Amino acid sequence: MPESNPERLSLAVLIDAENASPKIAGGLFDEIAKIGDANVRRIYGDFSKPNLGGWAEVLARHAINVRQSFAYTTGKISTDMELVIDAMDLLHGGRVGGFCLVSSDSDFTGLAKRIREHGLQVFGFGEQKTPEALRQACHRFIYTENLVSVPAPAGQTEAAAPAALQPKAKANALLRNVVSQIESEDGWVNMGQLGSVIRSIHPDFDERTYGFRKLSDLIRSTGQFDIEKPEGSGWRVRIKPVGKAPKAAK
Repeated sequence: MPESNPERLSLAVLIDAENASPKIAGGLFDEIAKIGDANVRRIYGDFSKPNLGGWAEVLARHAINVRQSFAYTTGKISTDMELVIDAMDLLHGGRVGGFCLVSSDSDFTGLAKRIREHGLQVFGFGEQKTPEALRQACHRFIYTENLVSVPAPAGQTEAAAPAALQPKAKANALLRNVVSQIESEDGWVNMGQLGSVIRSIHPDFDERTYGFRKLSDLIRSTGQFDIEKPEGSGWRVRIKPVGKAPKAAK
């Protein structure tokens, strides 16, 4: 594992093996690298069970430390407790500046809230089925379906974007609502500001969920917005004025 960069956010990555697939491992740590340094990497589960065998192939590759939790009784309370105890030790030890909780289990909602109360960043990673309570408890929540690699077509070097998880129409309504809330007097909104505000309101917002790699590409595809880049300034967006026919999405 590479040395930590003191200028980047130090992160603790805690993985609930019984609620996460080993197929996401590569994409997971690539995504986390955009946020900060994964200095603590731990995975929790009863690895004596055959259904967790797939993780064995990726643990060494990503320098993940195993926390074995034997299931002495039915259910997975032991795994949850181990993860929460470690999280509390790390939280009060002051070793990290943020947590990545990898699970679709709403039982970790309380943990996410507690971490936020202490002023640390919480990034959630789970499947689209993850209950809203956990998604909203995180500063950002990333669907793990968006992290699975898609093989590049023959003759191409860049992999295709993951398949859309939700219809574009849903994003259109969400975007229009946020733009209308923060638009200036002339109706324009800075693209960077739009991205920040929409994720603060909807922690699970991700353009990849709608089949796009960039927010600007998603916005253009709707045909409902004007986008421009004034000289000496960044990209900005506004809702198309009433009576102006939208262009067909390409």
